[in-house]
Amino acid sequence: MCVDKAGRASLSESVESSCRPFYRTVLFDLDGTLVDQFRVIYEAYAHTMQEMGLPPVTYEQVRGAVGGSITVTFGKLVPAQHVDEAVARFREEFRRIWDRQVDVLPGVPELLSSLHQRGHQLAVLTNKDGDLARQVVEKAGLSPFFSRVFGTLDTPWRKPDVEFTRHALSELGAQPAETCLIGDSPYDVATAVNAGLDCFAVATGSHSTGELREACPGIPVHPNMSALARSVFGLDGAECLAGHA
Repeated sequence: MCVDKAGRASLSESVESSCRPFYRTVLFDLDGTLVDQFRVIYEAYAHTMQEMGLPPVTYEQVRGAVGGSITVTFGKLVPAQHVDEAVARFREEFRRIWDRQVDVLPGVPELLSSLHQRGHQLAVLTNKDGDLARQVVEKAGLSPFFSRVFGTLDTPWRKPDVEFTRHALSELGAQPAETCLIGDSPYDVATAVNAGLDCFAVATGSHSTGELREACPGIPVHPNMSALARSVFGLDGAECLAGHA
């Protein structure tokens, strides 16, 4: 495994076969990594602001604020005294409309199928409420690939709390040195770093390639899941398609 000057494992964006580790366990973020629900997520935020008589927020404002859990996002959007009420109202509205949009991102089913067939243990680690996250994964048709789906409200913690990741690893019987995390935001990178995991970012969610590279120097950033599959796991399009057949 390649190691940086600080002694921490790091991988170049084009991982050479001789330096490519085998990850027994692969953790995935959910929103922006595996699925796109952002239209309904934004609608729930906009509805909440309107119901509370607060200034409206734009699509871009919400997109730039998400990733750290509902509470963290509202902490960026509304005065502190309104956060608890806003979170409760958002949860009520989102649970009403969540199934209007569950779009699986390109390359995801093929990668998951290939990894599953190769014997990797796959799990979701998300800041979406755990019960909803499991419903989303089920509706997206991705449940057969995952051993577990861990979300907020399942435990007292959320990403990037190291306790949250340690809990997931313990439940999975996984070791940090044999685990990597794939996500689309600096929160995912911080989660991996805090737990001593290798991390790979994909620019299919809340942050662009440039934003991820600026916020997370040294972390491999990929434009999409197909590119990540080639670089990190040595899977080309044909292999992924065969795995998904």
